[in-house]
Amino acid sequence: MGDPKKQRKKYRRPSHPWEKDRIEAENKLLRKYGLRRKEEVWKTETLLRSFRRNARRLLTASGPQAELETKQLLERLKRLGLISGGATLDDVLGLTVENILERRLQTIVSKKGLAKTPLQARQLVLHCHVTISGKCVTVPSYLVSVKEEGEIGLTPGSAFTQPKPEVPPPVVEAEGPQGSQAEVEGQQAPEQVESKEE
Repeated sequence: MGDPKKQRKKYRRPSHPWEKDRIEAENKLLRKYGLRRKEEVWKTETLLRSFRRNARRLLTASGPQAELETKQLLERLKRLGLISGGATLDDVLGLTVENILERRLQTIVSKKGLAKTPLQARQLVLHCHVTISGKCVTVPSYLVSVKEEGEIGLTPGSAFTQPKPEVPPPVVEAEGPQGSQAEVEGQQAPEQVESKEE
Protein backbone atom coordinates (compact mmCIF):
# COMPACT_ATOMS: atom_id res chain seq x y z
CA MET A 1 0.00 0.00 0.00
CA GLY A 2 2.88 2.37 0.58
CA ASP A 3 3.54 5.02 3.14
CA PRO A 4 0.26 6.82 4.04
CA LYS A 5 2.16 10.05 4.74
CA LYS A 6 3.71 10.18 1.29
CA GLN A 7 1.82 12.38 -1.15
CA ARG A 8 1.05 10.64 -4.42
CA LYS A 9 0.84 12.46 -7.72
CA LYS A 10 -2.69 13.34 -8.74
CA TYR A 11 -1.81 13.74 -12.39
CA ARG A 12 0.10 12.08 -15.21
CA ARG A 13 2.60 14.00 -17.27
CA PRO A 14 2.32 14.04 -21.09
CA SER A 15 4.04 11.13 -22.79
CA HIS A 16 6.13 13.44 -24.98
CA PRO A 17 7.48 16.70 -23.48
CA TRP A 18 7.84 18.66 -26.74
CA GLU A 19 4.61 18.74 -28.76
CA LYS A 20 3.89 22.14 -30.22
CA ASP A 21 0.11 21.76 -30.54
CA ARG A 22 -0.29 20.47 -26.97
CA ILE A 23 1.96 23.19 -25.52
CA GLU A 24 0.04 25.93 -27.33
CA ALA A 25 -3.30 24.49 -26.17
CA GLU A 26 -2.06 24.32 -22.56
CA ASN A 27 -0.76 27.90 -22.69
CA LYS A 28 -4.13 29.06 -24.01
CA LEU A 29 -5.90 27.38 -21.08
CA LEU A 30 -3.42 28.93 -18.62
CA ARG A 31 -4.20 32.42 -19.92
CA LYS A 32 -7.96 31.91 -20.21
CA TYR A 33 -8.55 30.46 -16.74
CA GLY A 34 -5.71 32.18 -14.85
CA LEU A 35 -3.94 28.94 -13.92
CA ARG A 36 -0.54 29.10 -12.29
CA ARG A 37 1.11 25.93 -13.57
CA LYS A 38 0.54 23.31 -16.22
CA GLU A 39 0.17 20.73 -13.46
CA GLU A 40 -3.32 22.16 -12.90
CA VAL A 41 -4.23 21.34 -16.51
CA TRP A 42 -2.74 17.85 -16.14
CA LYS A 43 -4.75 17.24 -12.93
CA THR A 44 -7.93 18.24 -14.75
CA GLU A 45 -7.06 15.95 -17.67
CA THR A 46 -6.45 13.08 -15.22
CA LEU A 47 -9.84 13.66 -13.57
CA LEU A 48 -11.54 13.76 -16.97
CA ARG A 49 -9.71 10.59 -17.99
CA SER A 50 -11.06 8.89 -14.85
CA PHE A 51 -14.66 9.89 -15.68
CA ARG A 52 -14.30 8.62 -19.25
CA ARG A 53 -12.67 5.37 -18.15
CA ASN A 54 -15.53 4.64 -15.76
CA ALA A 55 -18.10 5.50 -18.43
CA ARG A 56 -16.48 3.16 -21.00
CA ARG A 57 -16.30 0.36 -18.44
CA LEU A 58 -19.96 0.79 -17.48
CA LEU A 59 -21.08 0.86 -21.13
CA THR A 60 -19.78 -2.67 -21.60
CA ALA A 61 -20.89 -3.97 -18.17
CA SER A 62 -24.32 -5.32 -17.28
CA GLY A 63 -26.17 -6.33 -14.13
CA PRO A 64 -27.49 -4.56 -11.03
CA GLN A 65 -24.03 -3.44 -9.87
CA ALA A 66 -23.31 -1.76 -13.21
CA GLU A 67 -26.68 0.02 -13.08
CA LEU A 68 -25.97 1.24 -9.55
CA GLU A 69 -22.51 2.55 -10.49
CA THR A 70 -23.91 4.21 -13.62
CA LYS A 71 -26.53 6.00 -11.54
CA GLN A 72 -23.91 7.12 -9.01
CA LEU A 73 -21.56 8.45 -11.70
CA LEU A 74 -24.31 10.37 -13.50
CA GLU A 75 -25.63 11.83 -10.23
CA ARG A 76 -22.16 13.00 -9.25
CA LEU A 77 -21.59 14.72 -12.60
CA LYS A 78 -25.07 16.32 -12.47
CA ARG A 79 -24.34 17.59 -8.97
CA LEU A 80 -21.13 19.19 -10.27
CA GLY A 81 -22.99 20.74 -13.20
CA LEU A 82 -20.95 18.90 -15.82
CA ILE A 83 -23.94 17.20 -17.47
CA SER A 84 -27.64 18.02 -17.75
CA GLY A 85 -30.63 16.21 -16.27
CA GLY A 86 -31.33 13.61 -18.97
CA ALA A 87 -27.69 12.83 -19.81
CA THR A 88 -26.33 9.35 -20.49
CA LEU A 89 -22.91 7.72 -20.41
CA ASP A 90 -22.34 8.87 -23.99
CA ASP A 91 -22.55 12.47 -22.77
CA VAL A 92 -19.86 11.68 -20.20
CA LEU A 93 -17.56 10.60 -23.03
CA GLY A 94 -18.17 13.96 -24.71
CA LEU A 95 -16.85 16.02 -21.78
CA THR A 96 -13.78 18.21 -22.33
CA VAL A 97 -11.13 19.73 -20.10
CA GLU A 98 -12.78 23.14 -20.43
CA ASN A 99 -16.07 21.76 -19.06
CA ILE A 100 -14.28 20.88 -15.80
CA LEU A 101 -12.22 24.09 -15.69
CA GLU A 102 -15.48 26.08 -15.92
CA ARG A 103 -16.63 24.52 -12.63
CA ARG A 104 -13.56 25.59 -10.64
CA LEU A 105 -14.12 28.06 -7.81
CA GLN A 106 -11.62 30.48 -9.33
CA THR A 107 -13.50 30.59 -12.64
CA ILE A 108 -16.94 30.97 -11.06
CA VAL A 109 -15.76 33.81 -8.79
CA SER A 110 -14.47 35.62 -11.88
CA LYS A 111 -17.69 35.02 -13.86
CA LYS A 112 -19.93 36.17 -10.99
CA GLY A 113 -18.18 39.55 -11.11
CA LEU A 114 -16.58 39.29 -7.67
CA ALA A 115 -13.18 39.76 -9.33
CA LYS A 116 -12.11 41.67 -12.42
CA THR A 117 -9.84 38.95 -13.84
CA PRO A 118 -9.27 35.21 -13.26
CA LEU A 119 -5.90 36.03 -11.67
CA GLN A 120 -7.54 38.39 -9.19
CA ALA A 121 -10.16 35.71 -8.50
CA ARG A 122 -7.35 33.30 -7.64
CA GLN A 123 -5.84 35.86 -5.26
CA LEU A 124 -9.20 36.43 -3.55
CA VAL A 125 -9.67 32.70 -3.02
CA LEU A 126 -6.15 32.13 -1.69
CA HIS A 127 -6.36 35.12 0.71
CA CYS A 128 -9.65 33.88 2.22
CA HIS A 129 -11.89 36.58 0.75
CA VAL A 130 -14.36 34.05 -0.74
CA THR A 131 -16.88 31.98 1.19
CA ILE A 132 -19.28 29.18 0.28
CA SER A 133 -22.29 28.93 2.60
CA GLY A 134 -20.46 31.17 5.06
CA LYS A 135 -17.32 28.99 5.16
CA CYS A 136 -14.00 30.25 3.84
CA VAL A 137 -12.60 28.16 0.96
CA THR A 138 -8.96 28.72 -0.04
CA VAL A 139 -8.65 26.16 -2.86
CA PRO A 140 -8.92 27.71 -6.36
CA SER A 141 -9.36 24.27 -7.98
CA TYR A 142 -12.35 23.37 -5.78
CA LEU A 143 -15.13 22.01 -8.02
CA VAL A 144 -18.31 23.91 -7.17
CA SER A 145 -21.59 22.03 -7.23
CA VAL A 146 -24.76 23.52 -8.69
CA LYS A 147 -26.22 23.87 -5.19
CA GLU A 148 -23.19 25.76 -3.87
CA GLU A 149 -22.91 28.11 -6.86
CA GLY A 150 -25.59 30.47 -5.54
CA GLU A 151 -24.00 30.55 -2.07
CA ILE A 152 -20.65 31.97 -3.16
CA GLY A 153 -19.89 35.39 -1.74
CA LEU A 154 -17.21 37.58 -0.23
CA THR A 155 -16.13 37.30 3.39
CA PRO A 156 -17.94 39.77 5.67
CA GLY A 157 -15.60 42.63 6.48
CA SER A 158 -13.45 41.97 3.44
CA ALA A 159 -11.87 45.03 1.85
CA PHE A 160 -13.49 44.01 -1.45
CA THR A 161 -17.04 44.21 -0.03
CA GLN A 162 -16.75 47.90 0.83
CA PRO A 163 -16.85 50.39 -2.04
CA LYS A 164 -13.69 52.42 -2.29
CA PRO A 165 -14.19 56.18 -1.83
CA GLU A 166 -13.84 58.24 -4.95
CA VAL A 167 -10.99 60.72 -4.80
CA PRO A 168 -11.93 64.05 -6.40
CA PRO A 169 -9.56 65.34 -9.04
CA PRO A 170 -7.13 68.01 -7.84
CA VAL A 171 -8.22 71.60 -8.46
CA VAL A 172 -5.67 73.56 -10.47
CA GLU A 173 -5.96 77.35 -10.35
CA ALA A 174 -5.51 79.12 -13.64
CA GLU A 175 -2.58 81.51 -13.55
CA GLY A 176 -2.41 84.49 -15.85
CA PRO A 177 0.51 86.78 -16.67
CA GLN A 178 0.07 88.69 -13.37
CA GLY A 179 -0.22 85.58 -11.16
CA SER A 180 -3.19 83.60 -9.94
CA GLN A 181 -6.73 84.87 -10.17
CA ALA A 182 -7.01 85.19 -6.37
CA GLU A 183 -3.97 87.46 -6.32
CA VAL A 184 -5.44 89.61 -9.11
CA GLU A 185 -8.74 89.93 -7.23
CA GLY A 186 -6.84 90.84 -4.06
CA GLN A 187 -5.04 93.63 -5.89
CA GLN A 188 -8.22 95.03 -7.46
CA ALA A 189 -10.19 95.19 -4.24
CA PRO A 190 -8.25 98.10 -2.58
CA GLU A 191 -8.51 100.22 -5.74
CA GLN A 192 -12.27 99.84 -5.77
CA VAL A 193 -12.45 100.87 -2.11
CA GLU A 194 -10.36 104.01 -2.76
CA SER A 195 -12.59 105.06 -5.69
CA LYS A 196 -15.66 104.83 -3.49
CA GLU A 197 -14.07 106.97 -0.77
CA GLU A 198 -13.32 109.76 -3.29
